[in-house]
Amino acid sequence: MSPTEATDRKSRTRHQPAPTDSPGTGHRPRRSSTSTGVAHPRTSDASARKRARIVEVAMRHFAERGFQDTRIADIADELNIAKGSIFQYFDSKQGLFLEVFKQAVSSFPTYLDAPADTIEKGFFATLRYWLEKTEHMVHDDWIPYRITLLGNYGSDLNLRRLISRHMVTEDPYGTGAFVRRGIVRGELRRDIDPGMIVATIDWTMERFQDALLAQEFATGLVPLYGIRREEMALRIDQFLKLLHGAIGAR
Repeated sequence: MSPTEATDRKSRTRHQPAPTDSPGTGHRPRRSSTSTGVAHPRTSDASARKRARIVEVAMRHFAERGFQDTRIADIADELNIAKGSIFQYFDSKQGLFLEVFKQAVSSFPTYLDAPADTIEKGFFATLRYWLEKTEHMVHDDWIPYRITLLGNYGSDLNLRRLISRHMVTEDPYGTGAFVRRGIVRGELRRDIDPGMIVATIDWTMERFQDALLAQEFATGLVPLYGIRREEMALRIDQFLKLLHGAIGAR
């Protein structure tokens, strides 16, 4: 996982969006503005706090119930506001979830947030550090991790496209800077486009961490969930060996 990514760094059954939670039809899942004009500073502050509170409550609802079973009306009831008030900030349920997802991934540390002595040991030592920390991190941040799971596996294609765009443009785990450092230090291959290395790290780390921690992914060819710690350490060694063979400097 990216340091984190959702076992919740990611219960991912595809669902159809709930039509009853969107104010009308034809709304594209996108983040909407919180204001339509110049507002008084106090009004802006109150609006920002209200928006943040909506996202906070929505994150818990999505994490506990999943995307399909979360109802905007239930979120509004808990906040003691009208359902329409939520749609003043977000065009649709998908738009609300996208903002929740952005908040969730931004709450995780980046690769270069590892201890300085670990970073000095090198690129693959840093990956090992985060893999070994995965279980602890996820237990501490169950809700945001579950959101990343839903975003990666339990969202429709249009929403997934927006999520992928955010991950590429914002790089919340700092994979780009981490890879560039590895190249400069001579730890990674220079004959491969850095963007491909970044994508390889993001895809493989996330899936491997999911398999370690999410029971939903324990049925693969190499089931990892629930294995003993000694065996987990061996699997981590093997994973890093494979990764080094693919992107490590020759």
